[in-house]
Amino acid sequence: MMPAGGDIMKQVTSWAAIIAVPAAVTGFYGQNVPYPGLGHTSGFWVSTAIMVALSAGLHVVFRRKDWL
Repeated sequence: MMPAGGDIMKQVTSWAAIIAVPAAVTGFYGQNVPYPGLGHTSGFWVSTAIMVALSAGLHVVFRRKDWL
């Protein structure tokens, strides 16, 4: 059984939002300006933790709303 058009749009939108989080974080850290954690290993781990936590949080929210 094929999902309805609205269901497909919800799924695509959900995945786009989940993918946008790491893109936004790495885009911020990719700028040529000093950023929190510059020159420290902890800066890498904090930014990685932010990306994983936010992406996982969005995934959980979209699963609960039955969008994924």
